[in-house]
Amino acid sequence: MIRLNQDTTSEVLQAVREGHLVTDTFSKTGLVEEIEIEDDELYRIYTFKLVTGRVITVRK
Repeated sequence: MIRLNQDTTSEVLQAVREGHLVTDTFSKTGLVEEIEIEDDELYRIYTFKLVTGRVITVRK
């Protein structure tokens, strides 16, 4: 299981693929269904949509 939060390195965030089991260490845990990566020139925003319908968002 991969922990996704502000302390997670960019290398780990980029290595996450669909089907990986992830958690935000609180209430969101599940398999990754879809990944979106946006770059707003200040932050890189990683959005992980889980099969449970929940979303984990990490800004780096």
